[in-house]
Amino acid sequence: MDRIETMKAFVTVAEEGSFTKAADKLQLSNQLVSKYVSQFEEQLGVRLFNRTTRRVHLTEEGEQCLQHAVSILESIHDMDSYFGELQNTVSGQLSISAPVSFSTLHLSPLIRDFKKQFPLVSVHLELSDRKVDVIEEGVDVALRIGLLKDSSLIAKRVAPIKLALCAAPSYLEEKGYPNHPDDLIAADFLRYSYMNLAPSEHPLLETLRAYAQNNQSGLVANNGEILMTAAIAGEGYILQPTFIVGEALKEGCLVTILDDYPLDSMGLYAVYPHRKLLPPKLRAFLDFIGTYYGDPPYWDDY
Repeated sequence: MDRIETMKAFVTVAEEGSFTKAADKLQLSNQLVSKYVSQFEEQLGVRLFNRTTRRVHLTEEGEQCLQHAVSILESIHDMDSYFGELQNTVSGQLSISAPVSFSTLHLSPLIRDFKKQFPLVSVHLELSDRKVDVIEEGVDVALRIGLLKDSSLIAKRVAPIKLALCAAPSYLEEKGYPNHPDDLIAADFLRYSYMNLAPSEHPLLETLRAYAQNNQSGLVANNGEILMTAAIAGEGYILQPTFIVGEALKEGCLVTILDDYPLDSMGLYAVYPHRKLLPPKLRAFLDFIGTYYGDPPYWDDY
């Protein structure tokens, strides 16, 4: 039986001087209150009350116990109040890990708007395209892009991420418009080094994977914006997410190619260690980012 409940029953009977009045105050049956007090006496191994037909009186041990019990219950109440207020106050430092290009292009406005709404939260933002160990490195939440594998971590899908195979009009005028993946020139593939091209039945992905495995790419970089700049200059073609190339597609600096070979969308995910008892700062951030970019996201308006 819960020690706190038996203690509350004892204190209430002592303060009210009656099991019946205590039962009314606790909104319990008289029998249950009596059972709680008896259980509390058994737990302590002492008699706490002398009972008469009209009233109950504290024993000497009961008087001593009452002082301790009241102090303990007050401490518990203070603790509950403190952490209840803490849960309702969104504050503290929020540690976020996020990919470089996505952050430089699209995360700054979100952080600005989030801090306007929650000014007591300070944000520590670490930009990296590597897969950060959320638990080992003490990160509150990591933003990741891709198709997530099974994990002990919790992942909240934030927005869909489309991939676009594209090139500059000047490049296509010089080298020709491909109609099939086999028409792509291996040496003109401007490849993102962190892109994991796993074996696939998709003909376009298989072609690009073969180029990557054979090191036939003309340029390999770990930054999508660098590759986009090279593509706009006519140096080759790229496979990049639309959050990077969307604006260039909208302005006509790049055009999509091989549209008859569409690729499955990936996702932008917020990854964090636990589902239960989330700190208010993290819960607020997850709620905020969940609707910020839209579905479809604004960068796909090209």
